[in-house]
Amino acid sequence: MALFSSPQVPDIKPILSADPKPEPSPSSSRPTATVIAKGVKVEGDFASDGDVQIEGEVKGSLATKGRLTVGVEAIIRAEVKAGDAIIAGTIEGNVIVERRIDLKSTAKLAGDLTSEALTVEAGAKVNGKVTVGQAKS
Repeated sequence: MALFSSPQVPDIKPILSADPKPEPSPSSSRPTATVIAKGVKVEGDFASDGDVQIEGEVKGSLATKGRLTVGVEAIIRAEVKAGDAIIAGTIEGNVIVERRIDLKSTAKLAGDLTSEALTVEAGAKVNGKVTVGQAKS
């Protein structure tokens, strides 16, 4: 009787698919957003092709082809252009959104707003001209 014996290992063959497709990684499904964190102040012209999340302060101009997310404590003093936007903080300046903008209950907008579609939660404040149904380029 042997003290150590090797167990019988069955012959394992890999299963191959006729059409192998790699699973997308979470990062490849949607690019990571550029984040301007709370306590950070950016001054000048800011442009991005991807999503942008603002938690700090921006002064100047801000443009993104992706989604702009403005946090509750964020302050933007800029002309803003975005593909889509979710606003919970403060914007002082005109806003042009290609597709859809969502103004949360804590949003404060002082400036003209142009967008294809708009949703406004009760409590949001808008001081300016609002044009819905056509976005300017």
